[in-house]
Amino acid sequence: MPSLVSTIAAAPAAEALRHFSQRLSFETDCSDVHASLQAGEADFILVDVRGPAAFALGHVPGAVNIPHRQLSADTLAAYPHDSLFVVYCAGPHCNGANRAAVRLASLGYPVKEMIGGLLGWRDEGFALTKPGQGDTDPGCAC
Repeated sequence: MPSLVSTIAAAPAAEALRHFSQRLSFETDCSDVHASLQAGEADFILVDVRGPAAFALGHVPGAVNIPHRQLSADTLAAYPHDSLFVVYCAGPHCNGANRAAVRLASLGYPVKEMIGGLLGWRDEGFALTKPGQGDTDPGCAC
């Protein structure tokens, strides 16, 4: 008798390769973002798409705050159209990063979502920062 996992057959390997390769075109993870920031290799703009009050409570170091509802040609005018944006929100329970990605892509910008968002960042044990206060405890209530 098959398990709950294998009751529905896995996709053929070639199809799985296409699917998971394509996902990497749309997503990055907290660990890769952290490593890139630590190495000084941030060739992307990291955007916290939550509101200013949430951003002020704690955010990923190096992130800029542009709430997803405010993403527009005017608010992005300073960024060249080949700028890669990496967006995040509170976590998997929030679709703000998806909304931001849709807006950025519709404006012609390349974009990836940092999967896990702020919750994933904290789960990895990475510190948050507050404006003017440096790093904060990763367990802070954000």
